[in-house]
Amino acid sequence: MSSHSAFAEAADALAVHVLGALDGTGGAVQPARYVDDAPDTLAALAAVRVLGADVFSPHLLAGQAFEPQDAAVVVKAFDAFPASDTTEEATVARRDHATAVLLARLSRDDSLRALAPEPADDVLPATGEWSAWSVRMAQLAPLATLGLDGPVHAAARGGALPLSRGFSRSILRRDFPTAGRLVRWLAWLRHEGVGLPLDPDVAVEHVHLVGGAGPRAALDLAIARHFLEQSSGTAPEAART
Repeated sequence: MSSHSAFAEAADALAVHVLGALDGTGGAVQPARYVDDAPDTLAALAAVRVLGADVFSPHLLAGQAFEPQDAAVVVKAFDAFPASDTTEEATVARRDHATAVLLARLSRDDSLRALAPEPADDVLPATGEWSAWSVRMAQLAPLATLGLDGPVHAAARGGALPLSRGFSRSILRRDFPTAGRLVRWLAWLRHEGVGLPLDPDVAVEHVHLVGGAGPRAALDLAIARHFLEQSSGTAPEAART
């Protein structure tokens, strides 16, 4: 098995753990234990990096405790796979920065933000170019969570219509992974109190019925459902630390 295949399988396995913790079908997510028990430690650390901010979803959305050993294993994952170069991989750099910000917040150690500095010269496509813009926002879907705010979130708040167009286009093209990532942004927007041109509840269920297969796609939909179920100001305590 190639390292790429091993990393992808490990990411799916970790997504299953996170999903179970988030929807109540499994126990608490424990990244440190997941890495310790994994037959391939490097692949497990790669999985932590691939999921990035989504590893923290049970803590942010379901109020689970975040343990010091879990913070340590995320740091170890950054050591094994350092943050991306901000000038060449701006999208990945933004996801890395989001992971570092949430790690610092949950561990109450602000120095951990330095694991992945915020990219300074990354410019999103104009919302008028809604097709390219929505593809980029889909790639940034892990930022659609609690505890984060920044230029991408500001763009999302002003881009309900292009996000909705991108979602509809993805459904028509049967690109269901992209549709799931975009509906996650739409659910986040409704949680933020932004008016939407389509019903995100219906959109989430439609993606679930026609193309919500796979652990990471299912995780996107589970996170979207959490936003739709929560009203503004009722986030779990962990999200407000």
